[in-house]
Amino acid sequence: LEQNHGGEYAAFEDLIEKFFTALRDCGIAPYVVLDGGTDHTDKKLETVTLRAVDRIKRAHQAAVGGRHEGILPQMVKLVFKQTLARLEVPVAQCFGEADQQIAALASEWQCPVLSNDSDFYIFDLPAGLLPISHFQWEAVKQSGSQSYIPCKSYQTSSFCIFFNIQRQLLPAFAALAGNDYVKLRRTESSISWTQFSPAGSGTPGSRLEGLLCWLRGFQQPQEALEAALGLMEELSSKRKAEVLQSLYLGMEEYQLPPSSLKRFFIHGTAPPFPAVEEVAGLVPDWTLLPLTQAQLTPDILDVLLLKRMSLSFPVDHADMPSANLISRPLRQVMYGLLLGRRRQLQVQERDRDGLQLKYIPVQPAFTRVTKQLKLNSLDKVELAQRLQVLLEALGVTEASLSRLPPELRLPVAVTCYWLQKAQPAPDQNLLKALLLGLSNGDALRQRAALQLKNQHFKPKLDVGVAHAFNQWQACLKHSIHLNQLLGFPLPEPQIAR
Repeated sequence: LEQNHGGEYAAFEDLIEKFFTALRDCGIAPYVVLDGGTDHTDKKLETVTLRAVDRIKRAHQAAVGGRHEGILPQMVKLVFKQTLARLEVPVAQCFGEADQQIAALASEWQCPVLSNDSDFYIFDLPAGLLPISHFQWEAVKQSGSQSYIPCKSYQTSSFCIFFNIQRQLLPAFAALAGNDYVKLRRTESSISWTQFSPAGSGTPGSRLEGLLCWLRGFQQPQEALEAALGLMEELSSKRKAEVLQSLYLGMEEYQLPPSSLKRFFIHGTAPPFPAVEEVAGLVPDWTLLPLTQAQLTPDILDVLLLKRMSLSFPVDHADMPSANLISRPLRQVMYGLLLGRRRQLQVQERDRDGLQLKYIPVQPAFTRVTKQLKLNSLDKVELAQRLQVLLEALGVTEASLSRLPPELRLPVAVTCYWLQKAQPAPDQNLLKALLLGLSNGDALRQRAALQLKNQHFKPKLDVGVAHAFNQWQACLKHSIHLNQLLGFPLPEPQIAR
């Protein structure tokens, strides 16, 4: 799909629907598990920071050169969640990273995992891994009365037989190779695993093959890790102890806990929030079910636990200011609701300044109404009060929206806010195009689907138009998140429709 012009959300929705239709036609019952917030230990901070820096550069390159750089449009996650809800596909959103919970559930249910995440090559999955890159769902085959999807299945047992290593060494292999939690190659403790490779070619593949060949000589992870430390002769004893600790932590990621999502999928019961002393009492109980149902953005967990908000970087020219700036007042109201009126409390917003990644301290803001509200009882507040918070943040009145269809009230309120705040001020033609899209959504959706089939050219990105609509999408996205936190005082608009 075209990614550089703000998002082909209708076409994306259609693609999702075709995918899940193909699964159901083959008698496959899908369960979708999504990532949530950042782990409170911040153990992946280095990894996510490097990815964010790279994404800023690619977003600028896409704006300048017009090539696809893998920059997903701002609302794509929301469209995915809304489409799953409409199709009644069971979905759970984790409080943190989903990998362990997916593997635990797959292990207990004896079902395969469909993913492209390399961590699933390490987890002990009884029914194996189906890599998405080999899952030919668009080429459904027939065998008698049964439909099936051609695919490849990966089993750790086959991998271990092929490379002649013990199954229990796979987590040690992942930690020594360097996963999101262990960056052995970036420290002074780097080992040249290629010396153990039969190929000895010095390619990334031979590095991993060399490590696997070296691991053949061990039965247990502990002896392999201690032997690896022996290869780091230049390190002090203290530093070796630190490296060993990080390797053990890296291995722990592949130990499967009991599934906390099984009861949710069967009985609709939210799992308990991890009982960790550092975060005790920070997340109200009433938020757990909507978070797990993917009806509440996991961004609130980053604000509550880390006092941080990681913003997205749409395709935009680096000379333009961040498209997130004009929606900051909306986020400040959300920070006020989440954090209360504690003194000198700030949220670090991770955003871009030109091509640089910056952390900007942002103060929570309070309106006349929010000063009286507390997060622990926010779900009990009268609807009229919750609506007033949203409308005050957007600078509109209830009367001004009263004649609109319910599903258009939030987008129109956001458009009013955007017209007041956008820099530079939006051109009248952009406003007309936006209003036309809002009022004729279904007709434009059908027309867009027809045009997609016959699209032989890619129009060049108009930097000014892209920036204006990036700002509008940022306003809509953060208004939707505020609306979710307030318990939907306005109906959530269907983005793809």
